[in-house]
Amino acid sequence: MRAFVFPGQGAQVIGMGRELAEAYPAAQDVFAEVNEALGEKLSDLIWNGDIETLTLTQNAQPALMATSIAAFRALEAEGFGIKDADFVAGHSLGEYSALCASGAISLADTARLLRLRGQAMQEAVPVGQGAMAAILGLDFAAVDQLARDAAEGEVCQAANDNDPAQVVISGHKAAVERAAALAKERGAKRALMLPVSAPFHSALMQPAAAVMAEALAAVEIAAPAVPLVANVRASAVTDPGEIRRLLVEQVTGSVRWRESVEYLAGAGVTEFWEIGAGKALSGMIKRISKEAVTKNVGAPADIAALKA
Repeated sequence: MRAFVFPGQGAQVIGMGRELAEAYPAAQDVFAEVNEALGEKLSDLIWNGDIETLTLTQNAQPALMATSIAAFRALEAEGFGIKDADFVAGHSLGEYSALCASGAISLADTARLLRLRGQAMQEAVPVGQGAMAAILGLDFAAVDQLARDAAEGEVCQAANDNDPAQVVISGHKAAVERAAALAKERGAKRALMLPVSAPFHSALMQPAAAVMAEALAAVEIAAPAVPLVANVRASAVTDPGEIRRLLVEQVTGSVRWRESVEYLAGAGVTEFWEIGAGKALSGMIKRISKEAVTKNVGAPADIAALKA
């Protein structure tokens, strides 16, 4: 069995998707449709801009989705498609890419939702008040406990359970810094403050969750062609109403990626195709499930290798 998985923020690079757009008209059409939906030439920023501007959350989120869907449309042009997947999943914003690829949300709506999501997440907390840190070498239970111990009345929580030895924490800057220091005392290999502009997937994102609840209520969501393994539940979902609710929850809730991959492996998935920019998810998947086979689909050469 096979799952198509879609990357989240951090995978962005200048030039991503350009080769796909040059090789496949269907991929070029994706960038054109996203440009039109947003009323700006996001593709110019992706291909010719500067990384600082691309990394701004409101740009990175629709840009990474556009690159993933361009890769997916290129796959379709070569005869592969959603029929070749048994499940879809995505890391944080990648969940929107997964829903778009599986036919649950239109490309234009997905682009507009992610632009809004990026803006709302950025505006939820004043710059400098929030932070995130990656804790390496401790499992989720240990990181969850140290986040609670470091909170001291502020917000500090385990935000991304990425793999058995990498958990990201999020919350008030001072609390996250306390947790990072405490992590080293408790045996973590490293505690790295992350270069992000807001404390994603924490309770501090509640204002953004309210914005997304209103926006998602106005968008048509269909049942995906194959089940989505949702971040906040780490299990399969197909009901549009449930998907809508989980997308709102996802703004403040943890990305349960380790558990999601374990669920997929338990369901019989042995092959994971990472569709879009970067290879971060493939690395995580290998650390979670030693038997998993991963394939990357981010450039024409990747698709040629799949065909071969």
